[in-house]
Amino acid sequence: MSELTVGDVIAERTFAITRDSLVRYAGASGDFNNIHYRDDIAHSVGLPGVLAHGMLTMGLAVQPVVDWLGERGVVLDYHVRFTRPVLVDAIEGAHITVVAKIGLADEDSTRIDLVVTAADQTVLGKSQVRVSFT
Repeated sequence: MSELTVGDVIAERTFAITRDSLVRYAGASGDFNNIHYRDDIAHSVGLPGVLAHGMLTMGLAVQPVVDWLGERGVVLDYHVRFTRPVLVDAIEGAHITVVAKIGLADEDSTRIDLVVTAADQTVLGKSQVRVSFT
C-alpha cells in the first residue's frame, strides 16, 4: 500500500494472560508441560515461576497485524526470537503489549516490525511479519 510509511504505527494492543488462559491454551495446543501451570515444578527446574507458552506469546503478538490486515492481504512470513519468558503470576497474571510498526514497504510486500513486551521488558526480539496486499 503506497500510503504506508516506514515508522508508522499500524496497531497497538495489550493482552491479559491469566493462569486460566494457560490452562485453556494447554488444552488447545496439547502442551501440558508443568512449567506452564505449577510454580513448584517451574522452581524445581530453575525458573522464577510459571511461564506462558512461547507459542501463545507468539500467536498473541501477530494478532494485531492480522486484525489490521483483515481481508486486504495475507501474511507471507512471520518469525520471532524468544528473548525472555513471560512470567504469569497466580494472582496478577501478566500483560503482553504489542506495538506494530511499518519496517519496510515496497511494491511486493510490507515488513511489519513488532515490539513485544511484558513487565516492561522485551520478550520477543527480531519480531517481523511480512504481508502482501491483494
